[in-house]
Order: sequence, then C-alpha cells, then structure tokens
Amino acid sequence: MEYIDNMPLMDLMRSEKMTFVQLIIPAESAHRAITYLGQLGLLQFRDLNAEKSPFQRTFVNQVKRCVEMARKLRYFKDQIHKAGLLLPPLPASQPDTELEEIEIQLAEHEHELIEMNANSEKLRQSYNELLEFKMVLQKASGFLVSSSSHTTDREIELDENVYSNDNHGDTASLLEQEMHSELSNQSGVRFISGIICKSKVLQFERMLFRATRGNMLFNQAVADDEILDPSSNEMVEKIVFVVFFSGEQARTKILKICEAFSANCYPVPEDTTKRRQITQEVLSRLSELETTLDAGLRHRDKALTSIGYHLTKWINMVKTQKAVYDTLNMLNFDVTKKCLVGEGWCPIFAKTKIQEALQRATFDSSSQVGIIFHVMDAVESPPTYFRTNRFTNAFQEIVDAYGVAKYQEANPAVYTIVTFPFLFAVMFGDWGHGICLLLGALVLIARESKLCSQKLGSFMEMLFGGRYVLLLMSIFSIYCGLIYNEFFSVPFHIFGDSAYKCRDATCSDAQTVGLIKYKDPYPFGVDPSWRGSRSELPFLNSLKMKMSILLGVAQMNLGIILSYFNARFFSSSLDIKYQFIPQIIFLNSLFGYLSLLVVVKWCTGSQADLYHVMIYMFLSPFEALGENRLFWGQSVLQV
Repeated sequence: MEYIDNMPLMDLMRSEKMTFVQLIIPAESAHRAITYLGQLGLLQFRDLNAEKSPFQRTFVNQVKRCVEMARKLRYFKDQIHKAGLLLPPLPASQPDTELEEIEIQLAEHEHELIEMNANSEKLRQSYNELLEFKMVLQKASGFLVSSSSHTTDREIELDENVYSNDNHGDTASLLEQEMHSELSNQSGVRFISGIICKSKVLQFERMLFRATRGNMLFNQAVADDEILDPSSNEMVEKIVFVVFFSGEQARTKILKICEAFSANCYPVPEDTTKRRQITQEVLSRLSELETTLDAGLRHRDKALTSIGYHLTKWINMVKTQKAVYDTLNMLNFDVTKKCLVGEGWCPIFAKTKIQEALQRATFDSSSQVGIIFHVMDAVESPPTYFRTNRFTNAFQEIVDAYGVAKYQEANPAVYTIVTFPFLFAVMFGDWGHGICLLLGALVLIARESKLCSQKLGSFMEMLFGGRYVLLLMSIFSIYCGLIYNEFFSVPFHIFGDSAYKCRDATCSDAQTVGLIKYKDPYPFGVDPSWRGSRSELPFLNSLKMKMSILLGVAQMNLGIILSYFNARFFSSSLDIKYQFIPQIIFLNSLFGYLSLLVVVKWCTGSQADLYHVMIYMFLSPFEALGENRLFWGQSVLQV
C-alpha cells in the first residue's frame, strides 16, 4: 500500500485541479474583460441571475440586437446559396469593425436585397404571364382555325342541300331555321382560353364537364416551354386549354372553376390579324423583360458577392458578441450599479493567464479602476476540465460522448488513445487497406493548417477532426494485417517460406491438401499456407475469437483497476471492499480463468474442449476431467 501511495499523482490521468474565483469588474471595462476571457477560454462563470427570466436581465436589448443581426446574416447566407454563389474563404486579415457599424451595414444590405427581390419577383411574374399569353395565343390559334373551318363546311353543306329550294321558308323545319340563324350569328358559341398545371388538368376537365352537364368542348395542348414557379423556384410543365361553350351562365361557372384550379385565363381575339398583332407585341415585351431580368440578376449577384466577402467575419463577430452579452447577463450589478460581480471556476494553472487578460482589458478600456480577482471557498463540486491538444482532443471527445468523468476521476481518454484504434485494427486487420487509410490520414495532417481555416462539410469536418485517430487506426491496422497476413485479403510470403511442404512427389502442385509441417513455425503472423485450406475457417475463427476474449478481459480488468485508483484517491474504502474486490474476483474467476485456459491450450497444443470445461465446471465440479485436463491441479482450482 505504501508503494501505491508513493506513486506519481497521475497528472495526465486526472482532470485539472479547479479553484473558485470572484471577479469585480468596473462597468466601463466589463465588455472588453469578458471578450478577452472568452478568447482565453479558461474560466467558467456561474449564473448569478438564475431566478430571473431572460427578459428581465440587464443586457437583454443587446442580446436581441445580436439575434436580429444573426437572422439577417442567415437571410444573406440563404440568398447566396439560392443564387448558386460560393462563399469566399475568410481573408487572412480584416480591419476590426464596431458592432454598431455592422448593424447599420446589415440593415442597409437587407433593405437593398428585399427591394431587389421584390422587383425581380414582379418582373418574373410579368415575364411568366407574357410567356403564358404567348403560348396560349400560339396554341389557341390552331383550335380556332380548325373550329372556323369546320363551321364553314357545315354552312356550305346546308346552303347547297337545304336552302337551294325556293320554297324553303315555307317548308323548312324549325330546327333547320334555327340552325341557320345560329350559324349566321356564329352559332352563339363562345370560348375561354387559358393555361393550367399539367398535374391538375384531369380534375379540371372533369369538373368542367360536370358543371356544364357536358355542354362544352374542351381542347388542350402541351405548352412548348416550362414555366418557372416563383414560390418553389422549379420549372413546371403546363397545358394550354380552350373551352367552347354557349350561354352566360356557363361562362360564369367556367371562370369560377378556372379560379379555383389556379388556371390563368387570357383573352384571344377571333380575328387572325389581331392575333398576329398581339403576338408581335407580346414577343417584343418578352425580349425587353428578359434583358431587364438579366441586368437585375447581375446586379443582385454583384451585391451578394460583396456581402459574401465579409459574411464569415460578420457571423463570427455576431456570435462572439452574443456570447459576451449572454455571459454579462450571468453577472450581478453591485449596489452602486457601477461594478459587475461575477463568480466562476478556473484551473489553478490558469490564474496567471486570467489576471494578465484582466489587466490588458483594464488598460485597453482606459478604466481608472482595476478589476479585482480573488479566490473563494466553494461548497459545490467543481466542474471537470481536461487539458487537451490537437492529438488528444478527438479521443477526449469520443470518451465524453459516452460520459464525462467526475472531478479528479481518472481519465479514460488517456488509455483510449491506444485501446480504441487497436481494437479497431483487430477487426479491420488488413495491411493493404491500412496503407490506404494511412495515406488519407497523412494528407489530412499535411494540409492541417490550410484546412483549419476553411469551411468544411459535415462529413469532411468529422474526418478532419479525427485525423490523428485515423493515423493510429491505420498504423495498428497495418500491424494487425501483418499478423493476419492479409493484403486486400491475399496472403504474402513476406517473412520467408511457409513451414509446410508436400508429403511426397504426388502432391507437388497441391496448395491445400497433402501438406506437412517440416520446419519451425512461420516467424511472424499467420502462415500463408492456411489460406484456402480445408481448416482455414475453423483455425482463423478460433484464433480471432480467442484473441478477442483475451483483449476484452484485459480491457475490463483495466477498467476495474482504474476504479480502484479512483477509490484510493477519494479515500473510499467502501468502494474498494464492496465494489472493486467482488468485481475483480468474479471477472477473473470466470473470464480470467477462461483466458488462462486459452493460453495454456495454445502453449501445450491440447485438444481439450474449452466449452465443455467451462460448462461442467458449474454443472459437475467434482467429475474427472479426462481428456479435457490441461494442467496439474486443474480440478482443485476449478472447485
């Protein structure tokens, strides 16, 4: 026990020692002090206004301004993505800008963008209407020409066969007289032309048929061009229709149905000359609108590019300022309303750095009164803080994803640096794939400084964050791949010839049958002759399964031993007596003993059935082991 007590304090293995501090900050230097402390990132403030709602806090107006600016920045970002533009990388150095100046600039840019979008939307709507009108004129002309020619044929037929009789006025039927009078008045037939989405045309036609009780003629044709839908920003296929009907009541019904189905109706004159004239006017206006729309889009893209150049910097500044004001809202004003009082936790090693940052804030804000920083006693348990670097940060995040250690507990991330990539390699185990993974990790590490300043996608950001995890996983994979003797699942004679050869001359060409062992085992890893043999699967599966048991038991023992050091550190004898000792006994009496049997079987080459040994150790502990006996005294040990 004295030896264990005299061991080093495991500084790397435990979280940093924390101290509770109080800060009294003059109001004029509070903002700058919190900004510098945030950049340092070594002080965690307590919320001294927990009983207040967010709207009752001192700096609520400043937080609202930051939230509003963040909304405008999100709007700019959405507009840039919608326009298909790319955000430029953050410039190396940009002059600092005050928050008030950024707020004014954002308001101006938002007003300008909203105005440009509104104008563009109006122009686009006019352009769509003219484009639809043009297509209706083109398609409806065909329907009207065919209808007029059909009417002319009927008139000629009636004139020749019926009205040639001089006494027709006396002998003609009432129906024929009415038909003649209707034909002379264009039969009283009228039409409505328009355009509708292709997806609605079937329901539209059915509704028209039912509303007019079949007293209508519906003609349709597919529009030549697709129309851009402003709401969804997608191209929509449309259908041009012409409905022939008779009567004012039918006209009213048809117009209401068109309105219900969002069908746009356009007036088409019956006179061919007028149609041509209107078509020419529509084409001329379309050409003008296209030019205007292109100029508007270029102007908007130029404005968005200008915004995009500063967007990343503005987003970072607004996030920083909001975090500063959120932290200031956790502080209390003293009774004189001239100072802010804050409390929090910091690592002991960081006290000097924090004091230097506070002195710099006092100097830069030209305050006449310095910031008071002193240590206090606290009853509550301190937070857990682990000091990490670029290498260890990813491993610490993996451990924290499962749970954060209590204050001053042993840190499992230190052991995870080895165990996590090694256990991955035990499963991965191929030195060909390992080399590919190693090259990818080395590329990420080599371009580390460049990639740090770039905006990466979610998947690439995850890979870049775990670049050192990938590095260790690839190195261990190459090692385990050499043990398994697998290069893209193909064995190689890397460390010399196989330990097996043919029994006689009759099997000189054999690879898997008739082989006998003629020299010492293969020097490193699995003998390549196992590949393709009849017993390949039983042998390799048994090897890997038993090796997994050994590694798993070793890792569980490591966790239990760490719990012992935690109990010793916190002077908890109850945890040692009633948690550590029972756990270590039960684990090693079962799985530890199984691991011992695996190693003995490997060393002796015994044919004992370990399943039988473990099962009958409980069912029949006093029976003779027979051929399953692995070492002297095994029966007594099992009992």
